[in-house]
Amino acid sequence: MILNIINKIDMKNIKNLYIVLFSLMAISYGCQENDYSFGEIITPSNIQITAELVGVDANNPNGDGSGEVVFKVTADNAVSYKFEFEGAEYVTLTGEQKIIFSKLGLNTYTVTAVASGTAGVSSSKSIQVDVLATYSPPNDLIEKLYGFDPANPTATTSRTWKVKASKDKHFGLGPVGGVVPAEWYGAGPDEKNGVGMYDDRFVFSSDGTFTHITNGDVFGRDPMIVNDLGPNTSGSVNGADIENYAYADYTENYSLTAPGGVETISLTGIGFIGYYTGGDHKYQIFDRGVPNEMILKTTDGNSEFDWWFVLTIE
Repeated sequence: MILNIINKIDMKNIKNLYIVLFSLMAISYGCQENDYSFGEIITPSNIQITAELVGVDANNPNGDGSGEVVFKVTADNAVSYKFEFEGAEYVTLTGEQKIIFSKLGLNTYTVTAVASGTAGVSSSKSIQVDVLATYSPPNDLIEKLYGFDPANPTATTSRTWKVKASKDKHFGLGPVGGVVPAEWYGAGPDEKNGVGMYDDRFVFSSDGTFTHITNGDVFGRDPMIVNDLGPNTSGSVNGADIENYAYADYTENYSLTAPGGVETISLTGIGFIGYYTGGDHKYQIFDRGVPNEMILKTTDGNSEFDWWFVLTIE
């Protein structure tokens, strides 16, 4: 009987000992889980910026009139970069970024390069460039794009566009440089219903802003959409597509140019239309002859395909 009592006491003590040990392990694990470290935090230094005007030569010291400038920045201990100009931001991991200045005439601009290091520390440096822009979009283009009124040229106007889902080949792809819309593949009417594209709205305003109303999700190509916009948290992967990729409304800027005589909409930052493809975010206006419609095309980030879109005014 005494032995039984001793065994019971020992078992009770052993049980309590296990509880204490488990609690100590849990506390230790919790402390380890919250022990984050960025390593040595070093502010980026030795920032170097260059600006190359497109088309510059001895006869055209301020560029070819397109207003396009290629900026490059390097810095010691930097992990990413961005350029800032008049409220617009251009984020780049490589330190290279094209910016189009569309204000007519010869103008001086100040562009700031920001180099970011670990833990968010950053340094910045600015550069001034003299850029010549000679292209002025015709009235019929800006009337269509954002409702420009020649009788009231300073009025603030805007128009909302969407992918014309009811039209055959409203979305598709073809070879780079192709001239046949959706030559290799064209979506049939409403074929892409439910993937996060048809409920998107694209608002072009006379003040140069581009607002993309996503209604919470978008449609895009993997891996460009993940590389540029962030990890896929809820979208469905379907081959090389990510459907219903979660993404909130956003606003960027746009400019109109006509390199080689081809009217082009250039979006800043991550701005895109219809289907995220990466690339330079430039959309050639292939055809705008049909009332309330435009056919656009853009080359993807892999220079693999040209992607085609038919837009209509809402």
